[in-house]
Amino acid sequence: MRPGQLAVLLSLCLLAVALPRACGGSGRFWHLTDLHWDPGYEAAAAAGRPCPSGGARAGPAGPWGSYLCDAPWSLLRSAARAMRGRLAAPDFVLWTGDDTPHVPNEQLGEEKVLHIIANLTSLIKETFPGTKVYAAMGNHDFHPKNQFPGKEHRIYSQTAELWRPWLSDASLPLFRAGAFYSEKLPGPGMRGRMVVLNTNLYYDQNDETAGDEDPGGQFQWLEETLTNASRADEMVYIVGHVPPGFFEKTRGKPWFRRGFNERYVGIVQKHHAVIAAQFFGHHHTDSFRMFYSHTGTPINVMFLAPGVTPWKTTLPGVSNGANNPAIRVIEYDQDTLQVLDMVTYYLNLTRANTMASAGQGEFPEWEEEYRLTEAFQVPDGSARSMQTVLDRISREPHYLQLYYEFNSARYDLELCQQECRVDHLCAIREVDFIKYHECVKSNSSASAASSVWLLVFCTFLGFLSLQQVL
Repeated sequence: MRPGQLAVLLSLCLLAVALPRACGGSGRFWHLTDLHWDPGYEAAAAAGRPCPSGGARAGPAGPWGSYLCDAPWSLLRSAARAMRGRLAAPDFVLWTGDDTPHVPNEQLGEEKVLHIIANLTSLIKETFPGTKVYAAMGNHDFHPKNQFPGKEHRIYSQTAELWRPWLSDASLPLFRAGAFYSEKLPGPGMRGRMVVLNTNLYYDQNDETAGDEDPGGQFQWLEETLTNASRADEMVYIVGHVPPGFFEKTRGKPWFRRGFNERYVGIVQKHHAVIAAQFFGHHHTDSFRMFYSHTGTPINVMFLAPGVTPWKTTLPGVSNGANNPAIRVIEYDQDTLQVLDMVTYYLNLTRANTMASAGQGEFPEWEEEYRLTEAFQVPDGSARSMQTVLDRISREPHYLQLYYEFNSARYDLELCQQECRVDHLCAIREVDFIKYHECVKSNSSASAASSVWLLVFCTFLGFLSLQQVL
């Protein structure tokens, strides 16, 4: 080897040592959420009755599902087949809960809840044999729904047994005690950690934990886990079902109790340096949430994945509250856990049912809906890049409408007008209760003022036109 070549090689080696995280390999994983299996769908459809999850709402029960109903088994098998076809060997899978249908508690019970969780667990194991799955419980994965205790429970213990192949020996006692846990990411040399939370403990519909300051001691455990990750030079993904902040489809609807929301936001602000990203479900919609430092610098981002169920929400104030079924692949840097890109696939349920009724095609086609970096022209999914996305949808109608159509996986294609714009932008920008309400108030006032001036301007133009005619 020549001296010059040796010098270059030594320089590269020194650079590699000085920047150990600069050139990590890229990997991919699936994020799957809100499957909401309706076991009674097929029988009801065959008998011409409304599906159980549709309640009193009547509508066509197609072979692949209905917008008024939760997912039939055919839809779930179709999603699994699409995932296997698109990415059969992911690094791991995130499964962020809500497995049972939207039916009254009287139609379920502990055994039925566990039966549904067991069937969906088997489906995921069959789809990705031998693959690590990080599973979180959703607010519907309990009986009675939403009422998760901050202590040991039979449903926690039975679910831990179902997920035993995915849980380490250290995680089992934690899961049995409160349904949360932390695991190192798989693979040699990986310095990442998955933190799976039971945020159902913070849900404002959970009466079991209403008077607790720290249900199950999860907040304290989370702080300790993040502190230890920092000491071990690990980066972390935080995963859960119910997210903090507000629902973008109706104004002023939070999910956490106020005190729990404040504490969660404070923990992210304090430990953001080790949190690479957050991944949640619950909304059934495709959105994201920004987290800022006390000085207003973007420090973290939470990605909300769209659901597999197409069920149209009955939450008051929501219009066009259904969605097309969707699944998501996240591309990431295996060393830093930096989100590099996201690709979302969806099923046009109307077209799939129409083709099936016409006898065209044995399986429906799950199409690529969009790639984050291409759709919004950003280099990656970092907090800085997602702030750019927020800025673009705030200022440019084209990007706002694009985001809005992605929000329901192209189910709702109406124009996102001013009130809609305020609801979405404030939900994305402000996870904090006080700042969210200030955002809504200031933007609504600005909107009203703009409308008044527009009315005055149009009236003035009309007056001028009338003068010319006269």
